Amino acid sequence: MKQIPLDYHVISEQESKEQSDAFYSKMNKRRSVRVFSDKAVDKGIIENIIKTAGTAPSGAHKQPWFFVAISNKQVKQKIREAAETEEKAFYNGRASEEWLKDLEPFETNWEKPFLETAPWIIVVFKRVYDITPQGTSKNYYAQESVGIACGMLISAIHNAGLVTLTHTPSPMNFLRNILERPAHEKPFLLLPVGYPAKNTTVPNLVRKAVDEISLFIE
Repeated sequence: MKQIPLDYHVISEQESKEQSDAFYSKMNKRRSVRVFSDKAVDKGIIENIIKTAGTAPSGAHKQPWFFVAISNKQVKQKIREAAETEEKAFYNGRASEEWLKDLEPFETNWEKPFLETAPWIIVVFKRVYDITPQGTSKNYYAQESVGIACGMLISAIHNAGLVTLTHTPSPMNFLRNILERPAHEKPFLLLPVGYPAKNTTVPNLVRKAVDEISLFIE
């Protein structure tokens, strides 16, 4: 593969500290939102968010992700109906008592109106292999690569002044059927994207301190 110069601009340690402080402060305000406004979001913003996610690193640069962005009301309704079928089964027997107890503080249930209210839904698919004119081509570390891309997707959503929710109704094969995606793509994550509804509230979460999630060996 041809090599090109790295596009890198040197900044001072002070600038680096200031930028890292500012980015942490912004991301620390991120919250999962379940109540959305139906206010429209320009398609160009969603395109930029997806392009940002597509800059994620991946095994052998195979880029094993595919994003489907939906604003069509009829398709969103189909997704909601199918998702609620799975969610109803989850809350009415599929989930363990421990799991349901852990969910109690969030006051969630099987009803998912946000899947229709949010102006956009982004469904992330994992490509377990690619199809080329020569046949199939293996994708390496697809699970890890798509997970990284999703993290960057969520960060890009928040950076754009929007909100989202990581939604994983299980099983999610209905998404592949509704969106008519091929067999080598597996649904990975569903994210409603938009603006929060007026007067939205969120749980008063406390995040783990840095010494609880990291170890520095100097």
